[in-house]
Amino acid sequence: MLDNFFIQALFEILNMKTILLIVLGTLFGIISGAIPGFTVTMGILIALPFTFAMDASDGLALMMSVFVGGYSGGLVSAVMLGIPGTPSAITTVYDGFPMAVKGEPGRALGIGIFSSFFGTVISVVLLATIGPIVAKFALNFGPWEVTAMIAFALTLVASLARGALLKGLIGGVVGLLFATIGIDLNGRVRFDFGLDVMTAGLSTLAVMIGLFAFSQVMKDIEKMVDSKKAEEKEEVNKKVDIPYLLILKDMWQQKWNVIRSSLIGVFVGILPGAGGDVSNFVSYDQARKGSKEPEKFGTGIPAGIVASESSNNATAGGSLIPTLTLGIPGDMAMAIMMGVLILHGITPGPMLFQNDSVLVGGIYVSLIIAAIVMLSSMLFLIRIFSKIASIPVSSLVPIVIMLCVVGSFTLNRNIFDIWSLFVFGIIGYLLVKAEVPISPLVLGVILGQNFEHNLFRSLELNSSLLTFLTRPISLIIIIITVLSVIYSLYQDIKLKKSENKIAS
Repeated sequence: MLDNFFIQALFEILNMKTILLIVLGTLFGIISGAIPGFTVTMGILIALPFTFAMDASDGLALMMSVFVGGYSGGLVSAVMLGIPGTPSAITTVYDGFPMAVKGEPGRALGIGIFSSFFGTVISVVLLATIGPIVAKFALNFGPWEVTAMIAFALTLVASLARGALLKGLIGGVVGLLFATIGIDLNGRVRFDFGLDVMTAGLSTLAVMIGLFAFSQVMKDIEKMVDSKKAEEKEEVNKKVDIPYLLILKDMWQQKWNVIRSSLIGVFVGILPGAGGDVSNFVSYDQARKGSKEPEKFGTGIPAGIVASESSNNATAGGSLIPTLTLGIPGDMAMAIMMGVLILHGITPGPMLFQNDSVLVGGIYVSLIIAAIVMLSSMLFLIRIFSKIASIPVSSLVPIVIMLCVVGSFTLNRNIFDIWSLFVFGIIGYLLVKAEVPISPLVLGVILGQNFEHNLFRSLELNSSLLTFLTRPISLIIIIITVLSVIYSLYQDIKLKKSENKIAS
């Protein structure tokens, strides 16, 4: 049964058209990740409109390849410029850039590339083994459990904004409110402000692109205007030669670090809203604590690069687990993946593994092929990719704005979606300036309808809110949610105390 499942998936993916899409998607993902500030999520948002005319397997194959390539590409600018291409490559800078400054950029890039590959492969193996088990367990979830799980996801994402828990929670609630615009479950129009164009509600795609991508463009413009003086940085030798034998020796010595960091990446990825930018900090910290020479971390050693890159790529498989099994995105990128599924009439959840097992298998195969394409293309084209990191922001901004507008318009062919893009872009920019995290708001918009549907369904089945506490799984999720908020408050208080001590 399992053999048939994978054989069918292989036949579905192993054709010239899909393979070409994976190659193009991986290359675009690497470029997206290599450009500082562009981020994996922005690359996925730009690629999203191209999936509208594709079938589900091709669309997901393209998005998965952008995802894998984007997480890997971030190490290029981290090593060559000392600037992380994506937030998930922040800790790569700690040892990657010093190693490059020492005259070994090829070694640093090679270690990062192989670590990214192994992290992705390990995550797919765990996804294939853990995913079906979680899906079977999730069959026990009723509307009460799903409602509690969505609440947990929103509070967890909010709690990740260190020192801004309240702002994060407010952002999540505001996102839920935006999701209520349009026709409700009883067929009544609400919050349309007398505008016919708002009857159908806000376009989730336009809101996501506006809040995340367009607000990022506005920040880049601000930096471009303000940065009259370029920061002085240590020069890195731009000649990149990869010493394969030395890198293979490094990887063998760091084999347990690869496995441990990949496992951390997967399990952090499973937590809704965590993502690669959390897993790389956790794994780097654990690698340093478990090292016999922790004082060498940050000076340019292989262990630091391995910990960062294997963990952030392993997040790919981990974040897919809650997305596919529960219909709750593991992170921003997975929220967009979920949108691709819904766009093609496929509902993420525990039944997906039974009703569309070949599609799920296709995701596994796409991830593996994308990892192979990423490894081979980055090893052969690394000199070209290293130059991409130096593309000036002034050249990127107009291209990104154009792609954002086209992407927002393409789905519904509605001019109102373009206006929504600009409005939410300004809102996102103002929120960033006010240090309010955007992720909870975006997640609130994406999960709003699902949250409302399950909440009302649970109240229809039993009007008492106490049912949430009398059902064991729902109660456990609520307890974990409360403990998560309390722990986050404790961390915020501890952080403020340490900041006050430093200030005094």
